[in-house]
Amino acid sequence: MRKTSLIGGRDARLAIARLWLSEGIPFAFRESPGIYEAVRMWVAVMLGIDPKEITMIGSARLGQSLSDDNFGRPFSDQSDMDLTIVSEDYFEKMRTEFCKWALQYESGEVSPQNDRERRFWDDHLKRGPKLISKGFLDSHMIPLRNAYPVAQNVGQTMYLLKEKLKATEEAPHVLKVDARVYRRWDAFARQMDLSLSRMQDALHPR
Repeated sequence: MRKTSLIGGRDARLAIARLWLSEGIPFAFRESPGIYEAVRMWVAVMLGIDPKEITMIGSARLGQSLSDDNFGRPFSDQSDMDLTIVSEDYFEKMRTEFCKWALQYESGEVSPQNDRERRFWDDHLKRGPKLISKGFLDSHMIPLRNAYPVAQNVGQTMYLLKEKLKATEEAPHVLKVDARVYRRWDAFARQMDLSLSRMQDALHPR
């Protein structure tokens, strides 16, 4: 049988992104697949989306991290859990709220509570439009305030999910749960292609 690897170019990486990184039971739930499906159903109800629009990436999916700063680190109770939502409608809601926040921040209508929050806000204000142009947005880039109910609901849902996992026997425990919203699956696949390309470079330096 022919041995397969990531050394198959961009088309192979995109295929992996579409299948391996978005379907099936994640590593974190390998012993409790029913809990994973229950998580998807619960999050879907909380956010008003289809369970099929929810998947999981990162070390919880693969068993080890692909991020630049934690590359290769095994999944553990000290890891984050990265949920992915792929929904054009939900992406547009998040994009609208981000733009609303950005305009209000720049005009002085809303202000950060301290210097630490200001640094985060300034970074999000700079990076947000670039991420939106690539077809995705991280939910934590919008403040969890009443003026931004969609982002606030995502943040509260992620917090409650972490607590539910903590209280559920056989469920994985994590430091926190984050959510990234993609406009479409092709945007998700392109971003995963970049992660796989970095992994390929790390494993097989040119």
